[in-house]
Amino acid sequence: MPDETSPARPDGEGLLLLVNSRAGEAVVRADPLPEIRARLPRARVRELGPDDDLDDVVAEAMAGGDPPRVLGVLGGDGSVSRMAHLARAHDVPLFVVPGGTFNHFARSAGLDDVDAALAAFAAGRLREVTVAELSIDDGDPITVLNAVSLGNYPQFLAERTERASLGKWLGGVGAIFSALREGRPVRVSRDGRTATIWSAFVGVGRNDPQRHAMMQRVTLDDPVLDVRLHHARGSRVRAMASLAFGRRTLQVLRALRVMPPASEFEREVTDSWRVRVQPGAAPAVYVHDGELEQASPSGFVLAVRAVPAGLRVYAP
Repeated sequence: MPDETSPARPDGEGLLLLVNSRAGEAVVRADPLPEIRARLPRARVRELGPDDDLDDVVAEAMAGGDPPRVLGVLGGDGSVSRMAHLARAHDVPLFVVPGGTFNHFARSAGLDDVDAALAAFAAGRLREVTVAELSIDDGDPITVLNAVSLGNYPQFLAERTERASLGKWLGGVGAIFSALREGRPVRVSRDGRTATIWSAFVGVGRNDPQRHAMMQRVTLDDPVLDVRLHHARGSRVRAMASLAFGRRTLQVLRALRVMPPASEFEREVTDSWRVRVQPGAAPAVYVHDGELEQASPSGFVLAVRAVPAGLRVYAP
């Protein structure tokens, strides 16, 4: 629900806005900073350099004599997710300005562009949203805004990262061909049951039942996790086809009859989900909000839980 009181002024006083200029390199758009500075003249706006660490910059600001009352970020989903974690840690609201390639969380929140984000901030419109917390081997929890994934999607991102010098598009094409040749299923165990899967997606809130790859959440306040497993009963081609998340792409793949049948999928809606990922031929990697992470090749425990009203964010 909207909160009538905003801890920052409409002119930006009380706001620290960090800018990840490296986000969204594949998107051609005008520089939004002049408009942001003009409409938020009292905000502290800082562009992150290649050696700047977002956590350190926020910690330094919070330890100062006039700590920010709102943390803001201009960047992609990875930067937004990390800033959300810091906003929760310091118990302040989050201000999101979309600045990445896909901006999945920003779009779910109705922040389709810079103008929408600035308008929500100026109106002081705060909403409480559900988040998830991810932990590996019972370590410190990480805030998740959209989804966690195991299997094919992390493997695809790992292959694309190795081809980063080619750019996102060419690197992605190369990663797809590599996954079609060498993709490996993952074995997971839960509650005494072991399964071999091509992929798992754990989305924040209930998502479209027709999709398997849940990159963007549908609602902000649904206090559950939507878990999708793709059991490894079909080919790698089907496994890669299941990663499609655009409506038109899904329609084309269904028309070509390369989408996996419903019998290969399993869905669970729950408030928490915990599995042990078994060691095997598949790389020990996972993804949260588009961020690729490495885990122990000897196996690891991945746990996710929903946190209702876990974050306050400016949104229409």
